[in-house]
Amino acid sequence: MTQNILISGAGVAGPALAYWLARYGFKPTVVESAPALRGGGQAVDFRGEAHLTVLDRMGVLPELRRLRTGGSPIRFVDAQDRELLRLPAEFMGGDVEVLRGDLVRVVYERGLPRTEYLFGDSITSLTETPSEVRATFKNAAPRTYDLVIGADGLHSNVRSLAFGPERTYVRHLGHYAATWQLPNYLGLRHGSVGYNAPGRLASVGAGPRDPERAGAFFVFAAPELTYDRQDPEQQKRIVADAFAGLGWEVPRLLDSLRSAPELYFDSISRADVDRWSKGRTALIGDAACGATIGGMGTGTAIVAAYVLAGELARAGGDHGAAFSRYESTLRDYARGCQKGGDRTGQFLAPGTAARLRLRNELLSRPFFLNWMLRQGRKVGSTVTLPDYSALDRTEHREQRAARPAGRTP
Repeated sequence: MTQNILISGAGVAGPALAYWLARYGFKPTVVESAPALRGGGQAVDFRGEAHLTVLDRMGVLPELRRLRTGGSPIRFVDAQDRELLRLPAEFMGGDVEVLRGDLVRVVYERGLPRTEYLFGDSITSLTETPSEVRATFKNAAPRTYDLVIGADGLHSNVRSLAFGPERTYVRHLGHYAATWQLPNYLGLRHGSVGYNAPGRLASVGAGPRDPERAGAFFVFAAPELTYDRQDPEQQKRIVADAFAGLGWEVPRLLDSLRSAPELYFDSISRADVDRWSKGRTALIGDAACGATIGGMGTGTAIVAAYVLAGELARAGGDHGAAFSRYESTLRDYARGCQKGGDRTGQFLAPGTAARLRLRNELLSRPFFLNWMLRQGRKVGSTVTLPDYSALDRTEHREQRAARPAGRTP
């Protein structure tokens, strides 16, 4: 029952899905528009039993624990650098926090021996027949696959090609976020410091690896903007205009933005797709149920990859049944996680001075802070994970190879 499956996107969800599919005997191919893996220096976190269980079943949890950052404490200050609020490392970092680049590399390498990758390419069309899907590419020759999976993020190309235009599924939540790297001119140690004005957050932090480097993280409130997603210089101007006139370290941080070689800039938005599959095509991760920041998207993607691959293996070729069970298992869980992203912009950049004071006051209370930490772990665990180990062909092959000669099962 070997099935050829095309996956669009080599972020987190795509390589994780490819890893599990290969373990069950499928032949995954991952196409990625970037010329190589996109890592990024920002941190991502896992929290709750479901996330950790899947990482453990993948066999990557020990390595991620070795690579973990230890969380990222953050101080909020006023324009004179006086501390207003301090949040502990576990508030932002969950149970295990790692740099996104480390996570992507670990998951990619784990599945690489049994996965084909097409970097620097993208899907240009999908044509489905009763028995297969024909995909054309920007660079590669056309190919046919049994199934296609969109693991290509909030702005999913597969979703646009197979389900309809992005505006049908993605809703702007009123804020934008930007991150870039810069020299650690403040001499910061591990952790971040942030400054708020109504509707804006400017922060800078240093990670555990390179004391000479730091990362800026800006958030600002704005209606939905029209801009070229492929034009970083235009995006830099948008950020600079949004923070013009602010004090603290903002002018120096904006100076570093002008010469930053890479910029992440996007709206804080969420994706809501009424059905995660259509025919022989399905969506996973942010393409199906994304929330830009604060929606546990990385953990949800890891869990979804495990469930989708397991259900395809269990279905024995009936992709319709597999897609249905995959969605029914995870939809409520994913929606619960998504809700955190609805509040992210207002939490990081409250719109008025009164709301800023209220946030700082509430989070200064240990009871309220601990309650929020417990809620995060609870939401991350509200799913019952099926056990697909009996379907694992890789595990069974390794067990057979380890048996002494002449022994039978």
